[in-house]
Amino acid sequence: MSFLFFFHSVFANVGGDSLFSKLNTFVDQKKDFDGEKLKRIEKLQHDLNDAGPDLNAWYRIYTNLYEEYKSFNYNEAFRYAQKLQQTAYQLKDPKKIDATRVKFGFIFLSSGMFKEVFDSLRAVNVKLLDTGAKKEYYFLLARTYYDLSDYDQENYYTPVYNARAGKYIDSATALCKPNSFEYVYYTGLRYLKTGNMAKAVINLKDLIDNYRLPAHQFAITASTLSDIYIRENRADSAINLLIKAAMSDIQSSTKETAAMTSLALLLHQRGDIENAYVYIKQALDDAIYYGARQRKIQVSAILPVIAAERINSVEGQRRALFFYASLLTVLAIIIIVFAVIIYKQLQKLKIADKIILKANHNLTETITKLDEANKIKEEYIGYYFNLISEYIEKLDRFKRSVDNKLMTKRFDDIRILVNNINLNKEREELFLNFDKAFLKIFPNFVPAYNALFSAENHVKLLPNQLLNTDLRIFALVRLGITDTEKIAHILDYSVNTIYNYKARIKAKSLISNDEFEEAIMAIKAI
Repeated sequence: MSFLFFFHSVFANVGGDSLFSKLNTFVDQKKDFDGEKLKRIEKLQHDLNDAGPDLNAWYRIYTNLYEEYKSFNYNEAFRYAQKLQQTAYQLKDPKKIDATRVKFGFIFLSSGMFKEVFDSLRAVNVKLLDTGAKKEYYFLLARTYYDLSDYDQENYYTPVYNARAGKYIDSATALCKPNSFEYVYYTGLRYLKTGNMAKAVINLKDLIDNYRLPAHQFAITASTLSDIYIRENRADSAINLLIKAAMSDIQSSTKETAAMTSLALLLHQRGDIENAYVYIKQALDDAIYYGARQRKIQVSAILPVIAAERINSVEGQRRALFFYASLLTVLAIIIIVFAVIIYKQLQKLKIADKIILKANHNLTETITKLDEANKIKEEYIGYYFNLISEYIEKLDRFKRSVDNKLMTKRFDDIRILVNNINLNKEREELFLNFDKAFLKIFPNFVPAYNALFSAENHVKLLPNQLLNTDLRIFALVRLGITDTEKIAHILDYSVNTIYNYKARIKAKSLISNDEFEEAIMAIKAI
């Protein structure tokens, strides 16, 4: 056995999920493992070409090629068994001829050809075989009868086949060393077939736990122990062992194997349809590659059942997916509807916000104007109270003076007193007080007013002059007195004069006549 991988140490303390992951990795690497075997086969074929006419060398190389192929590919194994037989006859060696018949028996059994097994072995003269070939002969007969027993599952013949198989195992193990793999394994197998499960488990676990087994021997042992665990309803333990056995078979490029099939069956029973389908497909691929008729029939009977359940499972998933997709579609539509509603509401809110902002802006302007108007009123009320009080005081003094003059009948003095009243001076004083009060409220009125004209049309005031007539007309406008007749009365001008003033001033401005007074009203108070 050329693969000496010791799986007891490799698989120790590996969990179930990790084993599935590791098995899937091995499945993906199957071609790589097979490639290694094919390289060894290619090297043996080169050795065969270099052997020359040495028949014994041919026999040895054919034996090695047969060993590589016997669990790998039936057709090739059969071809090299034929070459072995031809070489044995050429050597005229009865031992080699009979040993070749045993090898034919092995591949016939692996392919499920029970009649051919017995035909081949019936021609063997056991006395001529050496110890190794005898063990192979007896173990092969034991396996054949056990396989017949499992195949028939019949009340009469099954016990008969098991009994014969037990006798052949006894004959084989009598030729083995007590601690050898063959002795411990086949003794455990005999315990299993006779129903002594406890002793069978002891033997098989002893091999797994304490022997450094090559991959193929590990796979055989683990598969057999898993069969006991299946009977004892210890499915988890059986699955773990079958996963390890399947990995060992892949590692050793063994195509004639039952581990992957048994694993698929167990997973199918547990409802793991997806993994069961993957592994039963692998088992069918191996059976087809090897050419094992019995194994192909066995797997082909199981595959449609698992495939059908997988299709049902996929269909169920598809229906569930369709349901959830439909549900998501409905939810998406609802979300879109709500999104549209929310969007419209947001648009309305934006419009409302704009209205509110505009209203706030207008309110702010109104408040500003009201504050300005209140300030103007406060200033001018104070101003006019002061002015009126002064005129009342003047009138009071004038009245007392007139009364005194009337009482003393000094009528000429009254005339002189009246003639001394200077109305122009009083009006100038009134305008001066107006100018002071107005510029106190609107200190930037003159620069703002001039900004409405080009430089050559700016108002140029005399020294100590606060406002001139042009400015005073539009100062009254800024205070809200827009009636031309009132402005004319206050300034002691005719209405036409005021019209002319306004027309002349507006004509010089940089803005249109319609916008001029609006610009005047836009001049801010302090």
